[in-house]
Amino acid sequence: MNEIAFQNRLKSYNLYNKVTSHQLRGMLAIIDYCESNKFITDKRWIAYMLATVYHETGRTFEPIEEVGQGIRKPYGRKIKQNLKPYQMPDKLYYGRGLVQLTWYDNYERFGKLLKIDLLNDPELALRMDISIQILVKGMTQGLFTGVNLSRYFNDQREDWISARKIINGLDRAELIGLYGKRFLACIS
Repeated sequence: MNEIAFQNRLKSYNLYNKVTSHQLRGMLAIIDYCESNKFITDKRWIAYMLATVYHETGRTFEPIEEVGQGIRKPYGRKIKQNLKPYQMPDKLYYGRGLVQLTWYDNYERFGKLLKIDLLNDPELALRMDISIQILVKGMTQGLFTGVNLSRYFNDQREDWISARKIINGLDRAELIGLYGKRFLACIS
């Protein structure tokens, strides 16, 4: 991909006025990881992942910690998704990463999948390489909410709004769908 042309398209489609080196590095890392996975052949998948990260990270394209660290959220306390308490590890599983991984259960699931100890070291979700794997595996395999990218983007369907259900219900779905269409134009 021609990086200068890509940056110009980002400006043309009103995603950025000026792209920082950190933002560009994050976008290109996601695109490169997706393109290296032969099962990702639909550019709409990549565009929707970019749109999700654009929103979830406040446009930084860097893995971040959730503002407030889960305060006033159920996952900001020592309970699992079934609302049963846990004692160990002595950690809170608020949002971290490119897609704001939350809940003890999700840290446990992704830790096993990636063969790393996210339960004892949840900050690993802030590493770019790990965060990209969480993003891609979670969205392509439906590991966040039970639905995946192939449900909304396939030969018969293109649903930029309902695709938000992959991550977080329909919260900000229209806006993120619009971002997705713009990113698609930038990478096509």
